[in-house]
Amino acid sequence: MLFFTELWERFAYYGMRALLILYLIDTATGGLGWSQETASRLYGWFVGLTYLTPVAGGWLADRFLGTNRSLLVGGVILTLGYFSLALGTGLSFYAGLALVAVGTGFFKANVHTMVGQLYPPGDPRRDSGFTLYYMGINLGAFFGPLVCAWLAVRYGWSYGFGAAGSGMAVGLLFYLWARGESLRGVGLSPRGRAAAAGPRLHTALTPAERQRIMAIGLITVFVVVFWLAYEQAGSSLNVFAARRTDRAAGAWLAWLAPNGEIPAAWFQSINPFFVLLLAPAVAGLWQRLGDRAPSTPAKMALGLILLGLAYTVMVAGAAQGNHGSLASPWVLVAFYLIYTLGELCFLPVGISFVSQTAPARLASMLMGIWLTANFVANLIGGYLAGMVQRIESGEIFRVFGGQADFFLIFVVLCLTAGGLLGLLVPAIRRLMGEPASAVVRPT
Repeated sequence: MLFFTELWERFAYYGMRALLILYLIDTATGGLGWSQETASRLYGWFVGLTYLTPVAGGWLADRFLGTNRSLLVGGVILTLGYFSLALGTGLSFYAGLALVAVGTGFFKANVHTMVGQLYPPGDPRRDSGFTLYYMGINLGAFFGPLVCAWLAVRYGWSYGFGAAGSGMAVGLLFYLWARGESLRGVGLSPRGRAAAAGPRLHTALTPAERQRIMAIGLITVFVVVFWLAYEQAGSSLNVFAARRTDRAAGAWLAWLAPNGEIPAAWFQSINPFFVLLLAPAVAGLWQRLGDRAPSTPAKMALGLILLGLAYTVMVAGAAQGNHGSLASPWVLVAFYLIYTLGELCFLPVGISFVSQTAPARLASMLMGIWLTANFVANLIGGYLAGMVQRIESGEIFRVFGGQADFFLIFVVLCLTAGGLLGLLVPAIRRLMGEPASAVVRPT
């Protein structure tokens, strides 16, 4: 049930987000005509806030609403937000962004927590289960940009944003229809949890629990670096697709591409496509390895390293543009292939790490705090993306020249952070209460 609800929420969110920066910088078809610097900063603030508000949403769920009710509240607010964006006025645009940020706060941390609550303590299927769940919701992230961008190019921006609102409404209606039967006993309010857990719900944290929270805090530092590089997909990489990539549609695609040109936002669907293709293989690999599989922090270190390697592809592609030619679309395809492998090693197991590590009575709030790293990363990333032109001109530093130097920043950051996290794996295991040689297991 959560699979279908999250699928439609991801359809709406990623469909809208794929359009956002292109709408902001568009000067020809009814967009706002902002500079890339200003648009990147707003994009960074907006996406960042969708990761900051889950702290409050998680706290409200833990203390008052329960995750089940919080998802319902979030779904209603999100639906209103997307339809507000579709109205096409200045006031409705900003109101829509605000509603989406608030609605995501109620939705995001709590849906991840509810998935974790589906698995009993000690269940070794948790990492693989989260990976398969992650694969499923990427169906929405795949179709969202395709549908919303096609409508936006063909009929106007309002139709693209309206499609996102319609998708969120479908997800909300499905949740209302199915939640009673499928989620009985999951996502209870604090009163319901107290009846199930007894007086222990309100006891003080034990030393072991404090150490586990410290482990989450340590991992969160590296989450900032990962998201700083990962979230360039919707900003600088989206603009690169629009302005620096050869988007002429081949004969096999011309019948579908509006005006014979691939919409730039369609490239945002490559990543979820590869998630759908590769997630079963990655989940199966972890299961086959069993006790020989890398620990969760080690998988996350590998994810950072792979993300850094992906950006070496973009350095090469951007260097091609320094000579005045457009980059091949296959550059972005190759980039997103390696990028997705890094994502599958990092994000699903990272969510699983928090859900299995956090004390049950603080699960949603700590998931929200973990997501706060994304706020910091998106804020930095938005301002960094706004500096592309200054970096291209060599005003700040010069190595390869042009936008290749911008992408080089993420190569260095990710490879350095991945190596450092790899060195810290034994320390994180000790905080988890596991021997340094043991594989991290749910407890």
